[in-house]
Amino acid sequence: MAGCASSSKTQKQIPEAQVRPTDQQAAVASVSEEYTLISIQSKYLLKDTTQSTVYLYVDALKGKNPIAAQDFIRTYNLNYVIYSDYGTRDRLGYGNVKLDSSNVSKVGDKIVIRYEIKSPNKDYGVLLSEISQTGTLKKVLNDLTIHFKKMAVGQVYGVYTATSTQPLQRHYINLNEEFTLKNTEGSPAQLHVVYYNHDFEAAGSPMNVAQKNAGKTLEIDSTFSINANEPLRFTKEGLYNIFADTSKSEGLGLLVVNERFPKMTRPQLLLEPLLYMSTNNEIGEIKKADDFKKALDKYWLTLMNGNAMLAQQSIRAYYGRVEEANQLFTTYKEGWKTDKGMIYIVLGPPDKVQRSKDREVWTYDRRGNAQNVNFTFNRRNNQFVDDHYELVRYAEYQPIWYPVVEAWRNGSIR
Repeated sequence: MAGCASSSKTQKQIPEAQVRPTDQQAAVASVSEEYTLISIQSKYLLKDTTQSTVYLYVDALKGKNPIAAQDFIRTYNLNYVIYSDYGTRDRLGYGNVKLDSSNVSKVGDKIVIRYEIKSPNKDYGVLLSEISQTGTLKKVLNDLTIHFKKMAVGQVYGVYTATSTQPLQRHYINLNEEFTLKNTEGSPAQLHVVYYNHDFEAAGSPMNVAQKNAGKTLEIDSTFSINANEPLRFTKEGLYNIFADTSKSEGLGLLVVNERFPKMTRPQLLLEPLLYMSTNNEIGEIKKADDFKKALDKYWLTLMNGNAMLAQQSIRAYYGRVEEANQLFTTYKEGWKTDKGMIYIVLGPPDKVQRSKDREVWTYDRRGNAQNVNFTFNRRNNQFVDDHYELVRYAEYQPIWYPVVEAWRNGSIR
């Protein structure tokens, strides 16, 4: 059963019957063709201190299927405003972006929009992008912090795969996956790489308020140089920090992960995320087992009182969350190991997110016996990525956290 820990689903296509639809069938068909925007993610690359290129990665559906690029162009509009900061009305710029085949493309299941903005003469700003559906009041907003003067390698270079003309929004590359590092001009340059063969720890309990030890020093495994604008492959898993100038302290962190990531299917790897819902003794027993898969099956079956179907449903649900956390929150370490990933796996997606320059607050309307539960994440300086957040921990989370964990353990969450 542990080998079934994948959230991918295959649906068999049924040919349409050639019959005249009833009014009810027509209504269902109409709903099935509705356009829906699920989410927007974003990033930017600086051409120089006067111009920025913005990329929006949009999950959009037509009915239940990912929308085609031409359908998206016909259906949606894009406007943007640049504010001086969160919570202010001080506009630094605004505009409308004409969507066409030159700036809208399909990458996998996502729509990717690329557009240019003139950078204001400020160090920092907040770009608010609004995608609205023509003829309706439906719209989705995305906010993006931009450091207009910070010409670091992470703000100048994007990671492109062999199959995409747009930079990746994610921080990871699969082992032996071909990729290229490019700036917006596509000009050649030598870049410097520091490689760390280090396994970072998973997030600690949200109730653990004990003061952290002083930051550990990472041991460098190796250093080497690469060329921008040339195909590359990294053949060892681990963390690679890429610099244009070795005197700089911040680089472009790139995590190289196994070929199946963000999925987790290998029994040895499936054990690790269980720490968020298991006791130390349970983890220890599985680690001592000669056969990881059998030990994992026994673990889930024991929790579900021998109900194999319930165990399979719980496995799919839990590792589906793990996969989503890997997709959404991977930074210098796997997404499931981050503070955001831990909260997401156990509690699911938040009902509301409030952001400021250096903070995110996730609100859950109801979890367990509590209402309006808030989790605050503070942005922390990090030498690898600029979106590293740490949870503010409170002992008071205990009566909220443990009932949800218990719901995972008895199969109530599916």
